[in-house]
Amino acid sequence: MRLSGPGAGKALQFLGTEIPAPRKATRARLVDPESKDLLDDGLVLWFPQPASFTGEDVVELHLHGGRAIVASVLAALGGMQGLRLAEPGEFTRRAFAHDKLDLTQAEALADAIDAETRVQAKQALRQMGGALKELYDDWRQRLIHTLAHLEAAIDFPDEDLPPDVATKVWPELALLQTDISRHLDDRGRGERVREGLRIAILGPPNAGKSSLLNWLARRDAAIVSAIPGTTRDVIEVQLDIGGYAVTAVDTAGLRETTDAVEQEGVRRAEAQARDADLRIVLLDCASYPERDGATLAMINGDTLVAVNKADLLDAPREIGRDGDTGQPLHYISVATGFGLDTLMHRLQTLIAQRFDSGAAVPLTRARHRRELEACIAALGRAESNVQAELAAEDIRIAARALGRLTGRVEVDEVLDVVFRDFCIGK
Repeated sequence: MRLSGPGAGKALQFLGTEIPAPRKATRARLVDPESKDLLDDGLVLWFPQPASFTGEDVVELHLHGGRAIVASVLAALGGMQGLRLAEPGEFTRRAFAHDKLDLTQAEALADAIDAETRVQAKQALRQMGGALKELYDDWRQRLIHTLAHLEAAIDFPDEDLPPDVATKVWPELALLQTDISRHLDDRGRGERVREGLRIAILGPPNAGKSSLLNWLARRDAAIVSAIPGTTRDVIEVQLDIGGYAVTAVDTAGLRETTDAVEQEGVRRAEAQARDADLRIVLLDCASYPERDGATLAMINGDTLVAVNKADLLDAPREIGRDGDTGQPLHYISVATGFGLDTLMHRLQTLIAQRFDSGAAVPLTRARHRRELEACIAALGRAESNVQAELAAEDIRIAARALGRLTGRVEVDEVLDVVFRDFCIGK
């Protein structure tokens, strides 16, 4: 149980124990201040401000976790004036207010709590460590520096400034635009890792799509039947594939049909194919290489093609190549397990290739993308402005957009740089 604020130490004394040495776990008997009954025999830790998570005085009570003990301690603390229950996210908000975290780190903390896979946790922890904060702060400082030089040339033309102080601004801004554009042009890798990837399983009826989904899920998530057209709606299963959060989607078989319900299923399958990050097109070895145009249209660079029921072939091989598309072809049998490990390995490789950001710091939220796009737009306007004053205002707008990313929007920073760099009025 965590308490934060100027009265945190008094709360300990309210429960009948003294404030221990900072950051040292200390055994403590917690007593009801009214009845003097023992509430618990546990541990307490004391984090005096500012060296705490929130930047305020913080107390942690490590209690025995039974409901009765927790309820009794809460009830006792409820009798202390000025103490209340924290609101959702309030400790993180207080940490932000006391400059312990910026907005990107606060968002990363939420992502770390919600992480379901190794890759999600790794990305969140990297961002919590300040990777995005450092990147965005660096860009912002570069903008402020160039803006200060431009403003100096505008406001102090009679001072003894370097003759090229204004002209140097534009190459620096062009380089910054390139850096931000490269960060934006990431195919949404960081966002997809955080939110999860979508993989659509497509193909003609009775090719084994539902069976493959059940194999991936390790459970009977979809009904399997020899009757073509059994799956008419979209079935989704949450998976962890190679550390990535994945939603695998089973769809209706792609074919021409007069059945109104099945037609709707085919329409939804086509919509899932358009929205998916990756596709698995599953064919039936009994009819391959023949296939309809709808199935063939689903095969592109984001598609893994597999031929099921390879156990019916005389001498099946795991890997081939499709004659029409040139795509690698995986022969599998969901019934016997033939080729499935190779298929899974290839699927993991495709996921990593498309969504691993490598050494680059990934952009993780739509909010970040929106502010960076606003920054790029403002810088573009600045370049096209013939009046230096209007260009400076656009650069200032760009700097504010970067400041909103981390939660820092200070109006006096430009003047600080002007007077520091040029010593005007010394």
